[in-house]
Amino acid sequence: MYGKMHSACLYGIEGVMIGVEVDLANGLPQTHIIGLPDSAIREAALRVRSAVRNCGFRYPQQRVTINLAPADLRKEGSAFDLAIAVGILTTSGQLVLPSARKMLMIGELALDGSLRPVTGVLPMIEAARKAGFGAVLLPRGNAAEAALIGGMLVYALDHLRDLRGSEPPCALNISEPEEQNDSCEDAKAAGSVDIHAADGLNDEVNSLPFPVTMSSGPSPSQPVMALSLEHLRYIAPVGFSTISEPAEAMQEDYSDVLGQHHVKRALTIAAAGMHNLLLIGPPGTGKTMMIKRLPGILPALTDSEALEVTQIFSAAGKLKDPHQGLIRERPFRSPHHTISGAGLIGGGSVPKPGEVSLAHRGILFLDEMPEFSRSVLEVLRQPLEDHVVTISRARAAFTFPARFMLAGSMNPCHCGFLGSGHPQQRCTCSPARIVQYRGRISGPLLDRIDLQVDVPRPREWDVNGRSAGMSTAEMRSQVEAAQAIQAERYRGLPISWNSELYGTSLRRYADPGPEGARMLHSLLENLGLSMRSYDRILKLSRTIADLDGADRISSAHIAEALQYRNLDKQPSEEE
Repeated sequence: MYGKMHSACLYGIEGVMIGVEVDLANGLPQTHIIGLPDSAIREAALRVRSAVRNCGFRYPQQRVTINLAPADLRKEGSAFDLAIAVGILTTSGQLVLPSARKMLMIGELALDGSLRPVTGVLPMIEAARKAGFGAVLLPRGNAAEAALIGGMLVYALDHLRDLRGSEPPCALNISEPEEQNDSCEDAKAAGSVDIHAADGLNDEVNSLPFPVTMSSGPSPSQPVMALSLEHLRYIAPVGFSTISEPAEAMQEDYSDVLGQHHVKRALTIAAAGMHNLLLIGPPGTGKTMMIKRLPGILPALTDSEALEVTQIFSAAGKLKDPHQGLIRERPFRSPHHTISGAGLIGGGSVPKPGEVSLAHRGILFLDEMPEFSRSVLEVLRQPLEDHVVTISRARAAFTFPARFMLAGSMNPCHCGFLGSGHPQQRCTCSPARIVQYRGRISGPLLDRIDLQVDVPRPREWDVNGRSAGMSTAEMRSQVEAAQAIQAERYRGLPISWNSELYGTSLRRYADPGPEGARMLHSLLENLGLSMRSYDRILKLSRTIADLDGADRISSAHIAEALQYRNLDKQPSEEE
C-alpha cells in the first residue's frame, strides 16, 4: 500500500516542495524515514506514533517506510510531522482526505496530537502557490501568516483529532466498492449515522493520488473517515489584509534636530537614492539620533518588496505579528559591535540569514563602526557590491538577498574631539593615532560608502527651535519626488534606485557631460580616488540632480557630490 502527501521545507530562505511518500508492507512493525532527514525528522516517527494512538487512530502494525523526495536534498525541521501522520492514516485506510493531490501540509505534532506552529511558513506556501497548489493544512498558530499569500485556501488545525470532523460518516468497505452504496443506504435507513459527508465518496477516492485500501483489521468493513475540511477553513479576522497600510510616521521628527542643515541635506540625498552613508563627528553631535530618524523619510515598501521582506523574516522566525499583514515599513537593523561575522552575514551549520539579509530593502546601521571587528566589517564588501550573500557548505550553497543601505557613524579620532572647535575639548591624539583609528575601516570598504559627512558640534542652535530647518515631512516629500523620477526612468529595468546603476546603464543615465568629466578627472588625479569612487560620485550626482528636478547632471551637482568624500582628505587638527 502506497500513499503520497505534499509538504515543504526551507532551503536558505526559499521554500522547496517535498513529497512525503508512505509505503506499508508486511514485516516486523517498524518505521524508517529516508531521504536525508536530520535528527528532528528522524524523531518524527516517535512523535507521530504517539500522536496517532492518543487521537484514537490505529498505528499500522507493519513495516512503514517514509521517503522524503527528492532524496538527494538535505532536509531539516519538524514541519513534516503532519504530512507523515496524514499519509499513514490515509494509506492505512483510516482517512480519505479530499483534494490531497494539491494540498500542502505543514506542522509539528505534540505527543497528544496537538499541532505546534513552525517557522518559515510564508516562503513554503509561496513555493506551493507557484507549483499550482490551492490549499494548505497547517497549525492554527500559522494560519494568519499563511493567509498573507493570496489564492490559497487555509485550513487550520488545533489537534490531529480535528480531522475526524463533527459528524462521522458511515462505515465503508473499501475493498468492495460495489457494496458501498448498499451499506450506506442501510445505515441511513437505520438512522444510526449521518452519511451526508460520505455522498460522492467514490469520485473522491478515485481522484486521490494513491489507492485507499484497508491495511489490516478485525473485519473487512473497518470504518473509514471520509472528510470534509470546511469546518477547518480559516477565515481571516475583520480588518485583516494581505496588504497592510504603512504605520504612521515616527514621532521623532527632524525638526527636533537643531542646526546640522548640511547633514539633513546629506540624509535626504542618501534616502532619495539608497546611497551608503557614514557620519563622522565628536560625541553628542546627533549622529545616532539623525540616522535613527532615517526610516521616517524613506518611502514604504512596494507590494513585491513587502512580500520579499516578510518571507525573509518568516524564514528567520522573526515575524512578530502576522495578523498585521505584510511588512510595509523598511527594515532598520542596528546590531551591537560585538556581533560575529556569521551573525552579520549569516551562517551556521544550517545557514540562516544574518543582519544584512534582515536589513534587505532597508537600512543596516552600524553605530561606532571602528569598534566593530575589522574581520566582521570586511565581510560587507561583497554584499555591498553584489546585493546577495552566498554561503557555501559541504552539501549545498545558500544564497540570501542583501540589498540594503549601509548607514554608519564614527568619531573622528580615538578621543573623539578632533575638529570639535571647543577650547575645553581639544583633541589629544597624535596624527599617527588618528590614522591608526581611522584605519580600522579599510579603504576598500570606504570606497563603497557614497557619503562621508562631517557632523561638527552645532553652533547655530536656538532653544525655541528656530534653527531646526527641514522637518521629516518636508524631507520625505523630496525623497518621494526623486524616487518617482527614478521609477519612471528605470521602468522595465531591474533597477529601482540610482545606487543600483552599473556599467552601460550608469554611462547612459549618469552622463556628466564634457565639462563635468573634465572636473571629475582633475579631482580624481588630485585626490587619488579609485574608479569605484568615480562611479559612486556619478550615482550620487544623478540623485542630486533628481532632487533638483534636473534632466542632466551639471557641474554643480558633481561639485556637491565631491563635498561628501570627507575621508579622502588627510586628517588634521584643523579638520
